[in-house]
Amino acid sequence: MTNSRRQFATGIKAGLAVALAAGWMTAAVPGGASAQTLALTAYKQAVAESLSEDEGLAAFYRARGFEPLWTSADAKATERRAALIEALSQADLHGLPVQRYDVDGLMTELRTVRGDRARGLAEVALSRAYLQFAHDLNGGLLDGRRVDSGIKRAPQRLSSQLLLERLASEEPRAVLRGLAPQSPEYARLMREKLMLEHSIAHGGWGPAIRTGKLEPGQSGAPVVALRDRLVAMGYLAPSLSASYDEPLRAAVTAFQEDHGLETDGVAGASTLSSINIGPEERLKSVIVAMERERWMNLPDGLGKRHILVNLTDFHARIIDDGKVSFETRSVIGHQDPDRRTPEFSDVMEFMVINPSWYVPRSIIVNEYLPLLRRNPGAVGHLEITDSRGRRVNRGRGFSQYTAASFPFAMRQPPGPRNALGQVKFMFPNKYNIYLHDTPSKSLFDHTRRTYSHGCVRLGDPKDFAYALLARQTDDPVGFFQARLRTGSESRVNLDDPVPVHLIYRTAFTQAKGKVNYRDDMYGRDAKLWNALSAAGVALAAPQS
Repeated sequence: MTNSRRQFATGIKAGLAVALAAGWMTAAVPGGASAQTLALTAYKQAVAESLSEDEGLAAFYRARGFEPLWTSADAKATERRAALIEALSQADLHGLPVQRYDVDGLMTELRTVRGDRARGLAEVALSRAYLQFAHDLNGGLLDGRRVDSGIKRAPQRLSSQLLLERLASEEPRAVLRGLAPQSPEYARLMREKLMLEHSIAHGGWGPAIRTGKLEPGQSGAPVVALRDRLVAMGYLAPSLSASYDEPLRAAVTAFQEDHGLETDGVAGASTLSSINIGPEERLKSVIVAMERERWMNLPDGLGKRHILVNLTDFHARIIDDGKVSFETRSVIGHQDPDRRTPEFSDVMEFMVINPSWYVPRSIIVNEYLPLLRRNPGAVGHLEITDSRGRRVNRGRGFSQYTAASFPFAMRQPPGPRNALGQVKFMFPNKYNIYLHDTPSKSLFDHTRRTYSHGCVRLGDPKDFAYALLARQTDDPVGFFQARLRTGSESRVNLDDPVPVHLIYRTAFTQAKGKVNYRDDMYGRDAKLWNALSAAGVALAAPQS
């Protein structure tokens, strides 16, 4: 079936569903007398028996004396039924699986209702379908914590009772439209999804480019293939030129910028590899990003001021009133499973100027203890302390200790070569993750920056500190530098703690310009796509 025929069939089905939902009750209840008869024991008993699994659902019906929300013959219930069937039939617009909400089953149940008990069962079935759709669309279909151990973020869940009360008191289509995240990011991702589906339906972006490297000045068939593909992707106006000219170089540079690549205007191996990724793979990234955006659909938002660290983009940003007010490069955890930076949100409470580095236990026993067992004087820049904080005499050696029995802690005092640099930013959490400076400045020159043990290193930590302190002092630079010059560890509380969100987006948008894409370096999005696919999410098929 072609895409256009499929859309037509879907429209017909949705239209029939709406008509059925609008008209079934009048036919089921002769004389429209249901308003006086719905209080029958059989109806109430059927509803009550079906509510045991969801306390919010049960509370809603108890509070209204089991009065129906969907299955009366009045105009409001008719409108709710029609709006729900329509919304469920279009769930795929949000990258959700239509079959999960069993529209056909609901239609069959509505069509065959006979008697009060059957009506009670239909009432609960409609409420359950609405709640499942509402929870999925508002807060996420998946629990990412079950998909990858590095995802520490739970799906958002509004109260079932609240969701039903809103539907009972407000215009149903407005309620259903308002379930999805209202962020500009989500709207732009939806738009990209539609554009990619259109490209797939019309044959994609053309053949892959089979060459190792293309650069300005070259010409021939591979250059034409590169040009055609960038035209199809919207980076270049159509042209008959067979040369790698200035417009093509500018288009390659723009593509590199949008994909986190070195912006040299040369289509080398990494650039061509990224250009050769088809719209189907990009669509997977967008659908996963939409799911991740639903996880971030917090009741109070991300914060008027917040810090956003997109791990795949290797940048940390301060966001004020929805706009980036400060941005710096970052280094994140290595791809090794035990060093990957997790995804979670917390609140930054303070910074420490001239910090000590208290070495994590995993680093002590896995990296430093083997050195100390061979040479007690190894890693001499670190203090070894006992449980009471006293310095340990290294002369006794450490060969008698194993990873399980080593009883000491290790600390690096403040100083110019401290592993945390000159400042760290703390949002206390059980994962022991924070943002900090580093003496290893050369790492920020790399395009792919996965070098840490899990914490996030900042390229411009002092400027980051100044931006935070500007809210509480007229001279943030002087304030910071005065404490830095003491050489002593100094804690500075933030007058207004700032929410911090560590996210992982291989597809993300910008207010102007194209959607950006990044590599799935930890493989988390691949796992999420597999989980979404298992739940019934499918890509649009090309036209036949």
